[in-house]
Amino acid sequence: MGMTITEKILARAAGIRVCKPGETVEVDVDRIWLCDPLATRLSHLFEGFEELGVTRVLDPAKVVAMIEHGTPPGTVERAEDALALRCFARSQGILFYEMGRTGIGHQVMIEKGHVRPGEVILAADSHTCTYGAFGAFSTSIGLIEVEGVLLYGKTWFEVPASVKFVIEGTLPDMVVGKDIVLRILSELGAGVATDKAAEFAGPTIEGMSIDSRLSMANLGIEMAALNAIMAPNDATIDFVKSRTIEEFRVVQSDPDADYEHVYFLDVAKMAPYIAFPYAPSNGRPVREAEGIRIDQAFIGSCCNGRLEDLRMAARVLKGRKVDPGVRLIVIPASQEIYGRCLEEGLLRVFLDAEAVICTPSCGPCGGMDKGLLARGEVGIASSPRNFKGRQGHPESETYLGNAATVAAAAVAGHIVDPREFA
Repeated sequence: MGMTITEKILARAAGIRVCKPGETVEVDVDRIWLCDPLATRLSHLFEGFEELGVTRVLDPAKVVAMIEHGTPPGTVERAEDALALRCFARSQGILFYEMGRTGIGHQVMIEKGHVRPGEVILAADSHTCTYGAFGAFSTSIGLIEVEGVLLYGKTWFEVPASVKFVIEGTLPDMVVGKDIVLRILSELGAGVATDKAAEFAGPTIEGMSIDSRLSMANLGIEMAALNAIMAPNDATIDFVKSRTIEEFRVVQSDPDADYEHVYFLDVAKMAPYIAFPYAPSNGRPVREAEGIRIDQAFIGSCCNGRLEDLRMAARVLKGRKVDPGVRLIVIPASQEIYGRCLEEGLLRVFLDAEAVICTPSCGPCGGMDKGLLARGEVGIASSPRNFKGRQGHPESETYLGNAATVAAAAVAGHIVDPREFA
């Protein structure tokens, strides 16, 4: 019996030839990244270890740190977190990305060449599963596990069973990777891949843009998966080669690999999807949400703040104004994407539409210090989550959609099918 891509990566990292679901393996970690919310905890990392002579992380070359959640800091607490991370990184000789050179950490990791196929990449952030779009095993770990990896370079996993999603059909206009996962969640439920490896495959995935692949892998955690993953396509491999000189090994699942379930989905006639409050799994085709009034629209996040998303939004917004009763917030996922938007004239489109453009960061998605909803307000966002109170007051509501759907709602003042604006 063959092995899945996830099993192969874990076996390689554990130094063994074969591993199967249910087995516990100790793996060497290829890379771990640290962000500002962890900083205060990390500043106390070595307390209690000094008598053992442990005063440094095991391998600084495998660690990346950056200020990215709240940039620039909007509270003294955020500023203290940023300072603590700067100090920790300097003292340990860790590669550190300051504000002005970053954006959302998951996007920056990809752009700076720190994500490569076949590797084990970890962080204490739930959407670390994003890197599976590049054929890496990536998942979130807790703070204690982060400390263990920093000190020893290893951690352990129970090898997950794999659930395979075979996607077929040519995506219609203004339907992207996010819509596919929202549909999967609505039809199969939020627990469809609980503690499993969610593997995406099929001709649609093979021909899909890098940005849509990243969006799908990003949403793996909303399927309750341990990790989400797909074999790299040619565009992905070319992108990695353009960002790093380090060697990497592309891993593919064997034809006879064993899957707990295999699901098939034809997307040729799909419409954009909307997730109703308060769960990404509460999804329906966009026309079932038409007419719902909104107060705020947000385009950004680690799920849909990339160039593909912002281009889609600009298609809808060009020559139009945001509804007078709506505020539109646009946050590119990174400084690099911000620069591309400037070069392509997208920022001009957003400004002319009377949108607010903010510094690359998580923004309202993680309940940070900008763009939050007040009591009773209704928002629509391109972010990955719409849990109660996540983007503002617990008595506010957030709907989820792709960037074009969010932009169309901002113009109309209510949720509408974005294809009406194409």
